[in-house]
Order: sequence, then C-alpha cells, then structure tokens
Amino acid sequence: MKITVVGAGHVGATLAQRIVDKELANELVLIDIIEGVPQGKALDMWESAPIQGSDCRTLGTNSYQDTANSDIVVITAGLPRKPGMSRDDLLMKNSGIIKQVTSSIMKYSSNPIIIVVSNPLDIMAWTAKKISGLDAKRVFGMAGVLDTARYRSFIAMELNVSTKDIQALVLGGHGDSMVPLPRYTMVGGIPLTELLSQEKIDAIVERTRKGGGEIVNYLKTGSAFYAPSAAAAEMVESVVKDKNRILPAAAYLNGEYGLEGIYIGVPVKIGKNGIEKIFELKLSDEEMGSLRNSAEAVKSTLKKLEI
Repeated sequence: MKITVVGAGHVGATLAQRIVDKELANELVLIDIIEGVPQGKALDMWESAPIQGSDCRTLGTNSYQDTANSDIVVITAGLPRKPGMSRDDLLMKNSGIIKQVTSSIMKYSSNPIIIVVSNPLDIMAWTAKKISGLDAKRVFGMAGVLDTARYRSFIAMELNVSTKDIQALVLGGHGDSMVPLPRYTMVGGIPLTELLSQEKIDAIVERTRKGGGEIVNYLKTGSAFYAPSAAAAEMVESVVKDKNRILPAAAYLNGEYGLEGIYIGVPVKIGKNGIEKIFELKLSDEEMGSLRNSAEAVKSTLKKLEI
C-alpha cells in the first residue's frame, strides 16, 4: 500500500504522522511545493519509526514523479482560513491549487482513491472528481467525520461522559449550513433528547456549525489540524483495512436524497474500493429541508467556479 499526502502543512504533516504511527502503508509520500519542508518532516517521521514500532517508509518530495502508483492520495493542500474568513472565501485560490494537484497526481497514478480535505471541502471534492475523471466512488471528502467528532465532543463536555459512548451524525455541506441530527444522536444507547433540553441541544448544534471558526479565532494565523487529521486518518484506515466503516463523508450524489450532481455530507460505507454504499436515511420534513438548504448553499458556491 502506497499513500501520498499532498501538503506538508499542519494538517498534512499531522495526518502523515498518524498514518506512520498506525502503520497503514508500506510507503508514505509527503509532497509540498516548498523545498525542504516535506523532506525534513518525512525524515523526522522516519526517525520516529523505531520508537513507534513502525516500518512505514517515508519520503518527502517536491516532485510528483515520486507519487507514482499511489493507492490512496489525501489532498490537504491549500490556503488555511484566517479570522473573519468563511470556507467559501478560499474558493478561487484553492480551486486552482486542487486542479493542479489533481492533474499532477493523475499523471503518475492511474486509479487512486482520492480523499479531499482542502476547503471549501464539498467544492474541492467536486473539482478533484471533475479533473481526475475517476469514478465518483473513488473521490470523496473528509467533512462529516470531523463535524460529527466536534458534535460528539461538545455533547461529552456538556454531559461529562466518555466520547466513546456517543453515536451521532452530521449531514450536509462542510460549513455553517451543516445539518447535525439530534434525532439520530445516542449516548450509551439513550436518545440525546432524553438527556438534554432542546435549548442545550440547539446551542451544541450551533457551536458545531461554528466549530472550525472558533479554532481559527483562537489561533489567529491558522486553522484546526489535530481533529481534521484524525478524521482523515480514520477514513484512510477504513480503506486500507477494508473495514467497511459507516461514516459521514462528502459523497457525490446521483439522485440520493433528491439531490444530483453535487458533493454533500451523507452516511456512507467506506471500504477498499472507496465509497461502497450511500445510505439514504428517512428524514423528517424539517431535516430534509435543512439538508436541501445546505445543498443549495453548496450549489450557489459551485456556480462561482469556472472549470
């Protein structure tokens, strides 16, 4: 198994280290346009391997030739958000980066699975699919896993319980229009609605929607990377080990939920071939309305893109 991580910034480098520590690949390639940065970080990771007990070989490079025959490519490259910026503010600059990255990857790898992390996530996943020409099941975005993790972490904080006992789901676009589903949220098998008031649930939902921005405001000069890298690593592991995990991901819809031609967060089964199945939940009228509003927000952003 050969895995390439594009972008040696905070998200990419942290993801690469997680892949090495979990020994999810025989070979990991970390690529970036800045000379020396991927080389230095990859060497540092390799020197940690004897301590971690990992035999995942790491290579840092500035040349896409070194990514040849990659089985999985995770794209983290792009400009991060700054305080006051929405994910959509990154649209034009990051779309150009994703076009170039995807074209370069496909030049040397014929049929990789591509996982997109760059923002605005749903639009960048669409761009990668368009440029790569790959089957949509092999191109998907890391969004719902991260959004759901934030949602679960806030619930755990409010109830003072283990995060392990919280099962939840967040659908929709990766942004302020995301759709957390309290009705599908369980705490140790107990419905969330039996443990918290609607007012507290609404506050947690709102904090989840603003979760990325909250961290950006704290950091001032960057955005989140520990949770995003953990989310991407979970998806990579499900592919590598063919675990068939059911996870929320930005998937290309072709009629599911009455939506077509866009990427949006829905529950999927992820295995060795990428997205093995898209699950259609029975949503209430209110939930479906929220999902469609989220889809409209994605569509309106997509219209600004010229490919």
